[in-house]
Amino acid sequence: MADTTGNPTDTQASSGDSRPRKSSWKYIGPGIVVAATGVGAGDLVATLIAGSNFGYTLLWAAVIGCLVKISLAEAAGRWHLSTGRTLFDGWASLGRWTSWFFVTYVVIWGFVYGAAAMSSSALPLQALFPDVIDLKWWAVACGLTGLVFVWFNKYAVFEKVMTVLVGVMFVVTVYLAIRVTPNLGDAFAGLLPVLPDEKDSILNTLGLIGGVGGTITLAAYGYWVNAKGWTNTGWMKVMRLDNRVAYATTGIFVISMLFVGAEMLHSANIAIASGDKGLIQLSDILEDKYGSATAKFFLIGFFATSYTSLIGVWHGVSLMFADFVARFRDKGEGKGTGEEVASGARERSWPFRAYLLWLTFPPIVLLFQGQPFRLIILYGVLGAAFLPFLAGTLIWLLNSSRTPAEWRNGLISNGMLVIAGLLFLVLCVKQIWDQPWSEFF
Repeated sequence: MADTTGNPTDTQASSGDSRPRKSSWKYIGPGIVVAATGVGAGDLVATLIAGSNFGYTLLWAAVIGCLVKISLAEAAGRWHLSTGRTLFDGWASLGRWTSWFFVTYVVIWGFVYGAAAMSSSALPLQALFPDVIDLKWWAVACGLTGLVFVWFNKYAVFEKVMTVLVGVMFVVTVYLAIRVTPNLGDAFAGLLPVLPDEKDSILNTLGLIGGVGGTITLAAYGYWVNAKGWTNTGWMKVMRLDNRVAYATTGIFVISMLFVGAEMLHSANIAIASGDKGLIQLSDILEDKYGSATAKFFLIGFFATSYTSLIGVWHGVSLMFADFVARFRDKGEGKGTGEEVASGARERSWPFRAYLLWLTFPPIVLLFQGQPFRLIILYGVLGAAFLPFLAGTLIWLLNSSRTPAEWRNGLISNGMLVIAGLLFLVLCVKQIWDQPWSEFF
């Protein structure tokens, strides 16, 4: 049997016990991690701007976004538990093209994302302590502390810290939602699927649905499930409860920020900038209306939101990269297994730590020299392509003989994954179309 943390004892690990565990709140963990990592400052700003522009009209879109991501994360977790194999091992079985896509994605994406994550975490710190050090040095400090924390701690400690930071995020966002006194009648009306009477309203709505909580972190969910010690179908009910908690939490975050946008910005016709700086503007607005204490409280929540995304990616994507290298090193003959991830071997491996260094030190150069134009375009395209890739490959894997018959997709799972795939494909095409390709060459 497992201990109460969900980590396997030696007896369980050796016996491969797959008896069903009772779904229990005491096991919740990976879902909190994926919710914290997936909801970054950019997601909160996007929802805030949606509330600012359209009031409560797109509340239904935020809810659907959570449901779509539930289906993707559940599918990733179900693959890990039903097969005992990692997601990358599943991808590799589909052909070499998946490996080439993955390694290109994580190298370019990680390089640019590292700088963005460090800058995002630095912004609220500079606003809280304006006369201490420059923004760039705050960003470097965030990156280095994230590196040291993930380098020297295993999943169990990582999960506990993420849970504390999620608690801070939860308290701050719910407090703000209550403080602005939402119009509950209009909010409930916003659950009806109505499109705003604006230009490009369909694409804006799809963008809000697709932007609620996570990109590659959805794929990392299965790895965190294994790192928790859940390695077989006995944990399936627990994983599904955990996943629902993840996106219920995500829903609370984004709906709270939509309330703030609708009540504070839409009603007063106030516009804020897109990107992380929009949250700094919001802190100034909060200070004018509610005082400096509320503004500082919000900035603490802003930091918790950004920093959880930073250390979550530092840990989760490094686990995935370590799995990729292990299979490449074995020339495809070895298999990535959930039990190896659960043992902690991946977190101690040199590929895990090498990718940690890649996420930290090369991006520091970008902080001081600016981000190369062509690299930013490739980053945008690859980032947009990842979720259609994830949805499509999960449909493929979970409807084939690679998955035990009992755990293959049913009608609802296939429907949700197809909807997710089509949604992200549309957004991917739009992202590619919008890139300034004439300036690229």
